[in-house]
Amino acid sequence: MSKIIAAAAIRGAHTIVARAEEQLAAALQDLGPDAPVKLPDTAYHLPVILAMLGLKVRKVGDMQEALQQAKALLKPVPTDNLWLPYLGDALDCGMAALFAQEIAEGLKYARDPNPYDGIWLGATSDAILREQGIKLVDGRMPGFAACVGGLPTTEAAVKLARDLQERSILVFMASHSNGFCMAEQLAQAGVDMTWDSYLVPYGRETSAIIWALGFAARAAMTFGGLQPGGLKEARDILLYNKQRVNAFVLALGEVDDEKYATAAGAINFGFPVIADTDIPQILPTGVCTYEHVVSNVVHDEMAQRAIEVRGLKIKIQKIDIPVRYGTAFEGERVRKDDLAVEFGGKYTTAFEYLNMRKLEEVEDGRIEVIGPEIGEVGDRAQLPLAIRVEVAGRKMQKDFESILERYIHTFLSMPMGVMHLGQRDVIWLRISKQAKAAGFQFRHLGVALRSMLLNEFPSIVDKVQVRIYTRNPEVEDMAAQARAAYDDRDRRMGEMTDESVDIFYSCQLCQSYAPNHVCIITPERLGLCGAYNWLDGKAAYEINPTGGNQPVLKGETMDAVKGKWKGVDDFVYAKSNRTLEHFSAYSMIEDPMTSCGCFEAIACVLPGTGGIMIVDREFQGMTPAGMTFSNLAEVTGGGQQTPGFIGIGTLYILSKKFISADGGLKRVVWMTTNLKNRLGDKLQERCEAIGMPDLAGKIADETVTDDLGALAEYLAQVGHPALEMEEMI
Repeated sequence: MSKIIAAAAIRGAHTIVARAEEQLAAALQDLGPDAPVKLPDTAYHLPVILAMLGLKVRKVGDMQEALQQAKALLKPVPTDNLWLPYLGDALDCGMAALFAQEIAEGLKYARDPNPYDGIWLGATSDAILREQGIKLVDGRMPGFAACVGGLPTTEAAVKLARDLQERSILVFMASHSNGFCMAEQLAQAGVDMTWDSYLVPYGRETSAIIWALGFAARAAMTFGGLQPGGLKEARDILLYNKQRVNAFVLALGEVDDEKYATAAGAINFGFPVIADTDIPQILPTGVCTYEHVVSNVVHDEMAQRAIEVRGLKIKIQKIDIPVRYGTAFEGERVRKDDLAVEFGGKYTTAFEYLNMRKLEEVEDGRIEVIGPEIGEVGDRAQLPLAIRVEVAGRKMQKDFESILERYIHTFLSMPMGVMHLGQRDVIWLRISKQAKAAGFQFRHLGVALRSMLLNEFPSIVDKVQVRIYTRNPEVEDMAAQARAAYDDRDRRMGEMTDESVDIFYSCQLCQSYAPNHVCIITPERLGLCGAYNWLDGKAAYEINPTGGNQPVLKGETMDAVKGKWKGVDDFVYAKSNRTLEHFSAYSMIEDPMTSCGCFEAIACVLPGTGGIMIVDREFQGMTPAGMTFSNLAEVTGGGQQTPGFIGIGTLYILSKKFISADGGLKRVVWMTTNLKNRLGDKLQERCEAIGMPDLAGKIADETVTDDLGALAEYLAQVGHPALEMEEMI
């Protein structure tokens, strides 16, 4: 390792630790050792300290042990006249710096529960981590960049952000250099910075980048199921990050001693550093997969160079449209002041409909706009819209229509400056003035759809033509036809049952993060992330026969009530690295399905009630189980098979097979209001279908109580049927 880098990192670590020691001493005097340290909505306390030391920092006094551990890792600053191998010393000091930075940031929350304001977001909640998790595991978000510092100009900052977004890289930002701060530069340029847009401003101080390292540490504990403890556990978490969390650091502007120390801390995780200044390089491989420090990289090449150094393989979507295109633009919002034109929402009729045709009936590449184009209407125009997509392919099946149609939302959210919400006949599409000024036209919606359908579904789609209608009466006339097609699809899907098929589909996309987890998707039980149903699995297998979705022959039925089949057990045993011998599709008590960490909700047995509760990942409060969602996730995720706890997709609650072996829907005694609202009238319809029309009204939520004893009293008061059933465990 470069002696210059090592000396700077070690000096920086001494400075950071000394400052944290002063801050902790002041907090102990001002707040006392029992003052709570609570980050927003997380079960992981101060996550880097937890992951590396197994120490749960619940109060200010707990930080003293973490500080002592940091001080023990500090090494003497190298002298000018002695040359030694400094890699180990620098890495130890880097870890000490991370502990001290997390102490400093944690103390902010001890003094103020909301220490960040303005553009700064501060600590990441577990709910957001899990929400981003599905993007990490399915490849939509191939990695993340920790950007430390600022760029010489606002234009350069915007260009770098767009380069990273175009590659679907999640961007964390902190610190400043020579008065410049990347996040502030983006704010000045009016760039939307949210988790949805993949641009996350953590804080102006260098210490705020610890939240990015905490995100990585929690990924290992949440999705990988790794438990913190001693040195071995810490090593496993670091190796997990090196092998599975594709992150890197972009050092922007002058690199001072504290930034060197922070970079050394990141290298412990296997995250390389790419700098735009002429600092010493560390090119040999070792702790990182390839180079450790690469310097003097020009800004225009920084995103691509970082991806190469980290070993990522990213395909940039090159679509023939005049604006950038990528997953990171999906979360963009087009505000009223920026609006050029909008369709649908509460203003006009708008729908999208995809159907298959014979090969000879589709002219590939034909894109038509029937009605006014964007240049023919004034700003903030409100128009009707019909997007008619016709596809043909030798392997195309009618069952795939709804799957491809669902991707219209994704593909039309990806152009920069285009906002698309909803699906079918409940859509809202906006185009910004900036996109219009760049030359974006309505026909480019069709260009994007054709290109992406051919790129993403080459095995089943051979030809695509698109007609875009922007005037009445055509839109109104076709809307009725589209709604009839939607109803027919729903009817056919509703008739499909687990008994009507011989093949289920696996989903192993999450194995990149939870190596022993396997989802089994059936017609009546969708994936726990809520993103994949049986038809999705079928289509995915047709598209990529060697991918994460594989057919699973049911084989001999061993227990029809609990949902056990010989073929499924054999498959799960083989694909879970021989850790899971049995699987029950319809029971959460006997051999339940495992979970990764991307579940939409968790179902959990509540002793003494005869029933279960269901809590969604957005809920941040306490539950009758005495645990928050994050606490529950610790015993549910990471590929564990825990009787009484299952991760589920929300719509599984409405299935006839929802824990049918254990009593089904009438076991539900508590459910968050958010879930009730999401399920809406369909929950009431399901209650009526099982002959209990008043059941929905008897299910408690957080507005009734979050206490188990009070819940039991409420259930008795309303006469909930679960009280008449045997205890589940």
